[in-house]
Amino acid sequence: MAETRAMPVPDGLAGERVDAAISRLLGLSRTRAAELAAAGGVRLDGRTVGKSDRLLPGAWLEVELPEAPSSVAAEVAPEPVPGMRIVHDDEDVVVVDKPVGVAAHPSPGWTGPTVVGALTAAGYRISTSGAAERQGVVHRLDVGTSGLMVVAKSEHAYTVLKRAFKERTVEKVYHALVQGHPEPTTGTIDAPIGRHPSADYRFAVVADGKPSVTHYEVLEMLPAASLVEVHLETGRTHQIRVHFAALRHPCVGDLTYGADPSLAARTRLERQWLHAVRLGFEHPGTGRWLEVTSEYPADLAAALEVLRDGYR
Repeated sequence: MAETRAMPVPDGLAGERVDAAISRLLGLSRTRAAELAAAGGVRLDGRTVGKSDRLLPGAWLEVELPEAPSSVAAEVAPEPVPGMRIVHDDEDVVVVDKPVGVAAHPSPGWTGPTVVGALTAAGYRISTSGAAERQGVVHRLDVGTSGLMVVAKSEHAYTVLKRAFKERTVEKVYHALVQGHPEPTTGTIDAPIGRHPSADYRFAVVADGKPSVTHYEVLEMLPAASLVEVHLETGRTHQIRVHFAALRHPCVGDLTYGADPSLAARTRLERQWLHAVRLGFEHPGTGRWLEVTSEYPADLAAALEVLRDGYR
């Protein structure tokens, strides 16, 4: 049975092409979004629209997602991912630097590349623990977030790392470029996160949500934005994006969570400015602390320079 996602067009996506907007809203590849439109599965105020049509402000958007066969979610398609760098590799774990546009693992509705698929294509042995499509995956990064991600290769490593993430002994450090200047410049956001009450494709700070804690420090203030370092104590879906949006300082380029589209256009960002820069954990085999770092990818580095130059 098909699933229909319905929502008002977010202000920041008014005027966007249908395929680009659906890709950003639902975390689908742009190709998959275009396929849905071509199949007549996208409606705007009840009218079927094509992939190149533009979203209208205040309109009601409906996207019909066909039910995926039960075998699809479990199928890992080996597919190389250009630009995905191996940062660390041993008999227990492999740490990758995930590019934007790559999912952690296969899921219904996602036809783009995955970290698991890329590792399989490269001949890496991955732990068989976990759900079939998530084997070896002990944590995830959003499709639109780049940076460091560890995958378990041995069954022992999977068990140890899953426990480490659950017990919050893993150090997860992100850099985010957020709109405006947060006050205070160093602080902790302790606010529960759950599904948005009126838009299930988003998350929000809600009273009955799961406990969520984000620590941050402003590293640099720029015109209209701040570069912040973020330490996650918990690991909820979209946690950084939701917490800073709740403070009215959404990540630059994050139109799903209320970012200024004009700022995204000036910086030429097509996703949120968010990158997992450092990952540290006790190695499951040796017991020694393993820490890896990642530089900003080209699109984020370029956007940061635009703001540093004051839009010159």
